[in-house]
This record gives sequence, structure tokens and C-alpha cells, in this order.
Amino acid sequence: MIITIGGPAGSGTSTTTKLLSEKTGIPYISAGDVFRQMAAERDMDILEFSKFAEGNTEIDQEIDQRQARIASESEDLIVEGRLSAHFVDADLKVWCNAPLDIRAERISQRENKPVDVAREEIITREESEAQRYLEIHQIDINNMDVYDIVINTHAFKADSVAEIIVKVTEVIRCQQ
Repeated sequence: MIITIGGPAGSGTSTTTKLLSEKTGIPYISAGDVFRQMAAERDMDILEFSKFAEGNTEIDQEIDQRQARIASESEDLIVEGRLSAHFVDADLKVWCNAPLDIRAERISQRENKPVDVAREEIITREESEAQRYLEIHQIDINNMDVYDIVINTHAFKADSVAEIIVKVTEVIRCQQ
């Protein structure tokens, strides 16, 4: 089974992906993993490669293409990334979300920064990404039509979010 997990910063996609992988035994890749691999291939550290990737649409496109290729060569895989559902032929496409203030609090704790700073960074990043996704891929990141399920990760504990997805995969398997 191929599953994509997407969502905005701080929505719990990484946690959900790891827990889902543990519960199902399905391996996972993330857009971040692919990004780090691409940096290593160019003998760059993450910061150097991030600078290089700014304004370089080919990098964004390569990340998406690699994820899609890896998924197409796999029988079972969880693919985590904000745009993965748009490029990966998946059996289940999941979008995780949470209220902005909750996401800011999570990032604040994770990155040891003030909540108001995290909140402003999220807003700036999301505006920038929305514009880039539209320009590069003609994708409106706020259109949820591509997703099979959308989960408010603030409404459930992390383990429960993964369990919801497991239950949905069981339903899908029964229908195949």
C-alpha cells in the first residue's frame, strides 16, 4: 500500500509518519530525506543546499519526481511531504492539519523559540510556499480535493492519528 502524508509545518506529519510506519511495518521516506540526499550528492550541507535551492525551481521539481519514482518502485511505502499527494500515485492520501496557534506552539517547543516568532515564521513560510506551489506546479495548496482524509491532529493524540489511518487502510484493503 502506498500512503502519502502531507500537512503544514507543525501539523504532526513527521510524527504521524513515524508512528504509522511502526504500527504497519511499512517503510517511509520524507521530502526532507530526499532533500538531504540531494544535498549530499552535490557535496553540500543542508544550509548550502537550501540557499542553492532558493529560486531554483528544478530542485523542487526533482524532489517531487524522486518521491514519485521511489513510490512507483515500491509495493508498500509511506511518503511524507507537503506536495506528495499531488505527485505520488497512492492508495491513500492523508492531509494532517491543526490550528495555527497549536502548530506555532509545537514548533516553538521543537525549535526552542518564542511562540510569536514561530507563528510569524509559519505565516511567512506558508504564504511563500503557496505562491511557489502555484507558480511552479499550478497547485493550490489550500484545495483539499486531492486528499482522501483530512485529520485535525490537535483533536487526537499522535498515536490515535496513526491508528485512524491504520483503520482507513484496513477499509481500503477490504474494498480492493
